[in-house]
Amino acid sequence: MRRIWQATMIALARHDGLTRFMQSWRASSNLAGRYVAGKTPDDAVARARRLMEDSNLRASLFYLGEYVTDPQIVAETVLRKIEVAEAAVKAGLDVHVSVDSTQIGHMISAEAARNNAWKIASGFSAALKDAGPRNGHVDALMFDMEDASVIDDTIALHDGLADQGLPVALTLQAYLKRTEADLKRQVERGGRVRLVKGAFIASGDIAFTSRAEIKANSRRLIDLMLSKDAKDAGFYPIIATHDDQIQDHALGRARENGWTADQFEFEMLLGVRSDLARRRADEGWRMRLYTPFGVDWWPYAVRRIGENPANAWLLARSLVS
Repeated sequence: MRRIWQATMIALARHDGLTRFMQSWRASSNLAGRYVAGKTPDDAVARARRLMEDSNLRASLFYLGEYVTDPQIVAETVLRKIEVAEAAVKAGLDVHVSVDSTQIGHMISAEAARNNAWKIASGFSAALKDAGPRNGHVDALMFDMEDASVIDDTIALHDGLADQGLPVALTLQAYLKRTEADLKRQVERGGRVRLVKGAFIASGDIAFTSRAEIKANSRRLIDLMLSKDAKDAGFYPIIATHDDQIQDHALGRARENGWTADQFEFEMLLGVRSDLARRRADEGWRMRLYTPFGVDWWPYAVRRIGENPANAWLLARSLVS
């Protein structure tokens, strides 16, 4: 049932006609408002500022769009990423700017994606240098991870920019069997990694397919991320989960191995379990919210609904309320 639901929601997310209709339908604005910060970089930065001032919540800003084949849209996406990075730094925010490789040229060519990733990362880096000392901030261009077909290329993009000293971080997915090996390499590099469950589906030869298996692998990977060896290597863990029990597991490992609250962080999605996010921040832990913005919001929002069949009521309620 779960796999059928996920596959259905992904199909809806990638349906061009439905996307155009939903994004123009007035009634659907309730769904957009729950998960999306607004349309422009200014909207996103304003929302990020409110999150920090009201609840001590940091932001990971993401200009919406994926699997883009139109060079003009790719160019606009790159510009918006740079604009929001510069605006967030100017506002004094501790910010991540998230990017999908398929929205910055990967669907056109690997070279286009590399060139555009460098433009965004170098623009971000220049803004950080101009801003001067940013004590306690963990600013980064965060590479999101998409379906299994683009993993190697995305890791290569990240590693190439990291080797140039640019401020980048990488997302890895707990549902994939290869992730342990990928994570070990990033720990050895002393990198920054955001661990997510993974919103895609894959066959059992490359992926864990049951919730129990994925949770068990999440715990194993968190043990590695918050190990003494990772700490000694200068690794920076970002645990992205809405599961309070997995968060508690991470906190237990952090305490056991001497990690302090400024050496790792949690991340959740804007609009999902907001009470838990605020509680962790109130407890003194770093919490960051993945905060999308832009006009192309339907594919993102419907995938959030698709992560759990129990979320069907959210879709129905958002569209009729």
